[in-house]
Amino acid sequence: MTRPESGGNPGGAAAGYAGDLSPKEAWDLLAREKGAVLVDCRSQAEWSFVGVPDLGTLGKNPVLVEWQSFVPASAETGGKPRMSANKEFVADVAKAGIPKDVPVVFICRSGGRSRSAAVAMTAAGWKTCFNLAGGFEGNQDTARHRGTTQGWKASGLPWAQE
Repeated sequence: MTRPESGGNPGGAAAGYAGDLSPKEAWDLLAREKGAVLVDCRSQAEWSFVGVPDLGTLGKNPVLVEWQSFVPASAETGGKPRMSANKEFVADVAKAGIPKDVPVVFICRSGGRSRSAAVAMTAAGWKTCFNLAGGFEGNQDTARHRGTTQGWKASGLPWAQE
C-alpha cells in the first residue's frame, strides 16, 4: 500500500512509520480498507470531555488506548498534576486484537503523541502505521482555541461526545 500525499511530514521508513495522513485521507483509508483501524491514543479525560471520532457510518469503532495517563496532583507528583507514559501501550494495542498486517491510523490531540505511537507500533512489528496530522483538534487558532483550523473536528468529520 502506498501512502497518499498529505502535504504534512512524509514520515516513511526513515522516520520509523508509514507517514502522516490528513484527516480526509485517514477517513478515506478507513472507509476503503475493511481491516483498517483508528487508534485514539489521547487520555481518558480527553475522550470524555472533548469527544471521540465517530466511525459508525463505516461500521467501525475507534480503539481507545492511552499513550499517556493523567496523574492527579499529589505529594508524589510534587503537588502538580502530570501525564505519565503508558508503559503497556504496545501490549494494550495488541490486546485490542489489531492484526500486525492491517493499516493502523493513530490520532491524538494535535499529532505529537500519535506520531510517537505510530513509531512505537512500527518498531514492535506492525507493518503500516500512520499518524493523523493535526490530530483530533489541531493547534490553537489566534483566539487560542482548538478544533477550528486543523484536525478531525475542523475537517468536519463525524465525532461524538462520550
